[in-house]
Amino acid sequence: MKALSIRQPWAWLIIHGGKDVENRSRHTKLRGRFLVHASKGMTRAEYVEALEVGVKGADIEVLRNFPMFEDLQRGGIVGSVELVDSLDSSDSPWYMGQKALLLREPKPLPFTPLKGRLGFFEVPDELVTP
Repeated sequence: MKALSIRQPWAWLIIHGGKDVENRSRHTKLRGRFLVHASKGMTRAEYVEALEVGVKGADIEVLRNFPMFEDLQRGGIVGSVELVDSLDSSDSPWYMGQKALLLREPKPLPFTPLKGRLGFFEVPDELVTP
């Protein structure tokens, strides 16, 4: 199964916070379910930015459950999501990129440590089942 590394806390927001687009610089032809891999790297500035954007994009209950910086899982698979389209723009409050990967039906998964890679990459089925 394919996976995509996404920096925290954006990965958490996709799985738990209603973030319905992933901002990218180019389109993808991939469609269907993929694994969300939380990258190891995350700065305090990224964390604060996600909270600020989240105030516009998420409901208040999501923000109440937003993990502390130290509690976000990093360096592994955290869930899966359905990729339904690749768009030039979006009305989503989460859209701020050049292209938008339109996401639906996020599912949290037990954390599975795994080294990430750039772009979509293959994960053995026996390692994680969505």
